[in-house]
Amino acid sequence: MTDQVITKDMPISDVVKKHPETIPVFMKHGLHCIGCAVAAFESIGEGAAAHGIEVEALVTDLNAAATESKTA
Repeated sequence: MTDQVITKDMPISDVVKKHPETIPVFMKHGLHCIGCAVAAFESIGEGAAAHGIEVEALVTDLNAAATESKTA
């Protein structure tokens, strides 16, 4: 998908800062460490792998939330 705003290589904290509307998506997928110190350095892909989360589904949902907020 070339129009992705968010990729699995982005640091979790950067995504949360730029797109706070994604916080419920992280929580829904079980990635609850969005505010921890590691989130500043850990990518979405690394966090998903560490927590056994399907990264592609997470990234898809994160992009949907970010896109919805841009059009709202």
